Amino acid sequence: MNKAPKAPDPAVPFEARLERLEAIVRELDDEEVPLDRALTLFEEGVGELKAAQAALAQAEATLKVLVERADGTFALNELDRRGD
Repeated sequence: MNKAPKAPDPAVPFEARLERLEAIVRELDDEEVPLDRALTLFEEGVGELKAAQAALAQAEATLKVLVERADGTFALNELDRRGD
């Protein structure tokens, strides 16, 4: 019986999540990986992917654009998302 994968740690940096996802993909590409291990890796990968997507969404929500005003001062504006 498989152990359930542990929930992703929210303190893990985004870049570390990407590295772990890449490692999971490399291991899953191995034709010799046992089915139980492949399922465990897949479940872990889904959790890491969801956590990475959440981190990206949070970063996007807090992203601001520094705009120079005509008088030479600067203002922070929310990211213009009209291009979506």
